Amino acid sequence: MLIDGHGRVVDYLRISVTQRCNFRCKYCMPKTPFEWTPKENLLSFEELFLFVKVAIDEGVKKIRITGGEPLLRKDLDSFIRMIHDYKSDIDLALTTNGYMLKHYARSLKDAGLKRLNMSLDSLKIEKAKFIAQKSVLHEVLTGFEAALDAGLKVKINTVALKGVNDDELISLLEFAKSRDCQIRFIEHMENMHADDELKGMKAAEILDVIGQKYKVISDGKLPTSPASIYMLEDGYKFGIIDPHKHDFCESCNRIRLTAEGFLIPCLYFEDAMSIKDAVKAGDVKGASEVLRKVLQNKPEKNRWEAGVANETSSRAFYQTGG
Repeated sequence: MLIDGHGRVVDYLRISVTQRCNFRCKYCMPKTPFEWTPKENLLSFEELFLFVKVAIDEGVKKIRITGGEPLLRKDLDSFIRMIHDYKSDIDLALTTNGYMLKHYARSLKDAGLKRLNMSLDSLKIEKAKFIAQKSVLHEVLTGFEAALDAGLKVKINTVALKGVNDDELISLLEFAKSRDCQIRFIEHMENMHADDELKGMKAAEILDVIGQKYKVISDGKLPTSPASIYMLEDGYKFGIIDPHKHDFCESCNRIRLTAEGFLIPCLYFEDAMSIKDAVKAGDVKGASEVLRKVLQNKPEKNRWEAGVANETSSRAFYQTGG
């Protein structure tokens, strides 16, 4: 069992297989050049898998593949199959913008992927183009349907932004509900790489908008989930990921690994240690030691909480998968 320095059990590993992305979303990397880390600087899937085996053997029960946009990494289904073949009952998921999903949904499902989270910030063509800085909506919706057709369970992630998509929150909720998918509204996480003119909506503001049409009932929060869950009168449940809330970090069970081998204990902070030398040498014991050191240094909480002087993270989310 993996336990951090604050007594929290860590059983969830998020792996960013690439920092490359084919979108330039306003809230993530709007001004980042279209360049990428040289292939020789990245860990191979075999090297990443060596660490995955260490993590699973130490107690990790859930793995999520992220990016950047993970579908830009060639042969991703092979990596997913490696993990599934090692432990078939692992909770294996993927986060994607959905743009390329129509090409890969079936092969990902066949490789052992169980579910995915897909970004959908607008149902309007021009607004989606404004956010992603690229015409994306048709491909994203096609990818969404391909995932459902392949038998993957899909959750929708929506970053709620004032003056951008605040007038679509109900439409997006109803879209997800009509397809039996949960939607999770995400409070904008202020970071140095985002468009500084963006204004995010807090949970109370999101609930106020939805409450204009529906009666909303709080359904609590699952012990290790980042989302607070709410329910409509007909039983449909949706979530709000609210990192500004004072208790957001209390049950954090996550640790992150980048494509270059940096093990990151917290999304907010820059702190990291590298497992690159250990896995390239096939040193399982060394990789395990780095993992335990990182866990001991895992911060108790982020600094997005209201009232903290510096609420802007310098972390580049496209390197860690958000």
